[in-house]
Amino acid sequence: MHALKLFGHYDSGHVYKIMLFLELANIPYDYEQVDIWIDKADRQTEFLKFSRNGEVPCLLIDGLPYIQSNLILYKLASLYKIYGGESAQRLIQALEWQFWEANRLGMCLPQLRYAKLIAPDEFNADSLAFLRNRFEVDIAVLARHLSDDRKFILDDKASIADFSICGYLYWADEAGVRLPRQINNWLERISRLPGWRSPYEMMNKASQDTH
Repeated sequence: MHALKLFGHYDSGHVYKIMLFLELANIPYDYEQVDIWIDKADRQTEFLKFSRNGEVPCLLIDGLPYIQSNLILYKLASLYKIYGGESAQRLIQALEWQFWEANRLGMCLPQLRYAKLIAPDEFNADSLAFLRNRFEVDIAVLARHLSDDRKFILDDKASIADFSICGYLYWADEAGVRLPRQINNWLERISRLPGWRSPYEMMNKASQDTH
């Protein structure tokens, strides 16, 4: 059994991606909350020792640090041979979608949520229009892929591709965006997986419990 410790914050959809994997797989882990709203230099010494850029998530696996949510998902799937890690082919297919998420949806949705929920004065009208337009293009691509006969991103089984992409979509209302029917149906299928909880519920529980 591997010793896992996750550093995170309840406002981070990137942290939620990692928790979703661990909770659905019923993998024990320790969790420590990091205040991302204070200066990086003032964050926990242990966290700063392992997180090169002072950002969450940071996952320790047997004392070795891994950062960047999609890399962490890839490492976990490879290590435990689940959620895409069952074969080299399935893992590379999941990785393709992780790159898409990082380059497309992950470049606009978190910023829209941040602008609406936390820092509305930091974005001008042109910037917001660009982010909204890009989101609409990206979500349409995803909706076309998630046809009515496709349960999850890769096939009939959930994978790290699903966890990567859904991280912020459960907060679509906080970002002020609407989701197509195909996306809502897919999110509903993920939410029926044993062990699933909504982002705030899962992360608040993790901050209170010892796994």
